[in-house]
Amino acid sequence: MDRSNTDKDLRETAQKIALANAIAHEGRAQTNPVLGKLLGERPELKKRIAEIARLVSQVVKEINSLSLDEQIETVKRSWPEILVREKERVEVKKVLPPLPKVEEYAQIVTRFAPNPDCVLHLGSARAVIISHEYARMYNGLFVLRFEDTDPRLKKSSLKFFDLIKTDLEWLGCKWDAEYIQSERMEIYYDHAERLLSEGHAYVCTCRREDFREKAMQKEPCACRSLRPKDNLARWEATLRGEYAEGEAVMRIKTDLNHPNPAVRDWPAFRIIDPKRYPHPRVGSKYYVWPLFAFANGVDDHLNGVTHIIRGKEHLTNQVRQEYLYGYLGWEYPEAIHYGRLKIVGASLSKSKILRGVQEGTYQGWDDPRLATFMALRRRGIRPEAIRQLMVDIGPRPVDITLSWDNLYAYNRKLIDPIADRFFFVQEPMKLTVRGVRKDYRARISLHPDHPERGTRILEVGSRKGEANLTVSSRDAALFSKGALIRLMELFNIQIEASEKTRISATFHSEPYEEARRMNAPLIHWLPGEGGLHCEVVMPDGSVVDGLVEEAFRRASVDQVVQFERFGFVRVDRVARKTVVFLAHR
Repeated sequence: MDRSNTDKDLRETAQKIALANAIAHEGRAQTNPVLGKLLGERPELKKRIAEIARLVSQVVKEINSLSLDEQIETVKRSWPEILVREKERVEVKKVLPPLPKVEEYAQIVTRFAPNPDCVLHLGSARAVIISHEYARMYNGLFVLRFEDTDPRLKKSSLKFFDLIKTDLEWLGCKWDAEYIQSERMEIYYDHAERLLSEGHAYVCTCRREDFREKAMQKEPCACRSLRPKDNLARWEATLRGEYAEGEAVMRIKTDLNHPNPAVRDWPAFRIIDPKRYPHPRVGSKYYVWPLFAFANGVDDHLNGVTHIIRGKEHLTNQVRQEYLYGYLGWEYPEAIHYGRLKIVGASLSKSKILRGVQEGTYQGWDDPRLATFMALRRRGIRPEAIRQLMVDIGPRPVDITLSWDNLYAYNRKLIDPIADRFFFVQEPMKLTVRGVRKDYRARISLHPDHPERGTRILEVGSRKGEANLTVSSRDAALFSKGALIRLMELFNIQIEASEKTRISATFHSEPYEEARRMNAPLIHWLPGEGGLHCEVVMPDGSVVDGLVEEAFRRASVDQVVQFERFGFVRVDRVARKTVVFLAHR
């Protein structure tokens, strides 16, 4: 065998190894592992290490310039055994670590306690999914509790109660019991009066600044020494509305020498002007509202919660609540605090989401630029992908930063086996091919791994030796004069001329093997006549126009399909105007 053929075989081997590496790593091959595997298979090449390293570097660069879909298509045609090996790998799904002290409880109870002031987003996923998973893991109960006791700063809205429940149902996190805190106000009042009467709490009328100064100096304020009956009298006065907003708070007595100033005599109730800030469920019925640490602490006990799973920003609240539980004679639940979760490029601020929707920056709660569950659902992200990602992350206390690609990788594994394939031509260009001596009828599987699903048929007619097709302007860089191109599942062409909106080419050959031998790129196409106008809404809110093949008429709303060499999309509309949302590449 001459040197040229040897080098060709060597390059093909490097391409095969690089493609396998790329597919195993979400489309990005790594030079060193590819080089190592090549040398392992061909140890005699170590004598040419410098030359081989340059070759591998070049091949890896070429492979990484392809999309993951293009890499997979290349492998399917040339080395399908790579994909078979990938499918034969046994994927062991991670499970959550065991909960502590489960043997001490007759039944495990977890809870998710959202504030109904916005829809849920990815920032909520960890709390709800891990809590739900643990409840199901131990055949326990999962409680949904709406914490809506701040009508001034965290204003709840009736619509969000229903939208949150819809989000939970979509996630597959069905709850076993439901509570709404604004309907439990008398329960909180009863516990407040008990604490006041037993001397564990007091009604403070000091100015906030004065109290803070005393607390920082670890000194009691003047109200702390009031007798229980005097505190109860003040309490009754607050309930009657005799104090204005900001004039009185109820405080829980703690250790004034505690190292954390936020723990020292923390506020449990405050007054909110019901006329200025009416509550959407109970209107102006209440003047005095419990703060988070108090209502949350009382309800965790009364709801029977055995294990609290929440962010580590609540560690101070646990310390506060332990005083409350001690005074009431309760055992504090097991508490697991996980680290903060950030996603690069996604805003997880409810206030920013609310403001953006209200001001028209976003077109709704399902705007594709958002990380809300409604937006992810509209884009075609599967709830199972979110669930498994959160389970894999688990309740670790360390802070974690994710990228969108992390979520997309989980979603791709779920939708790739079920997504039918179609050709979508972005920003179409006309292609005229001379020398086409017959009509062609391309019969293409809806899914390459499932021929039983059927096929799509694309027909290209020849008129006086010419065929008219449509291709994507996204491939314009490939159309240099003399370039050999493979039209997927059709034939090979050679470019004669390329203009802004039109390309001329000549028929070269039919066999795919010829295109492979010449390292010709593969592109998708549509017949020159027909095609459905289609808009693709991108994750950044922009819109890509193009044509999709006629067979797409069979697609249904909510179906997730793959536009070959473009990405996975969810079908939003298929009426007069076809609209899809890009999930990811």
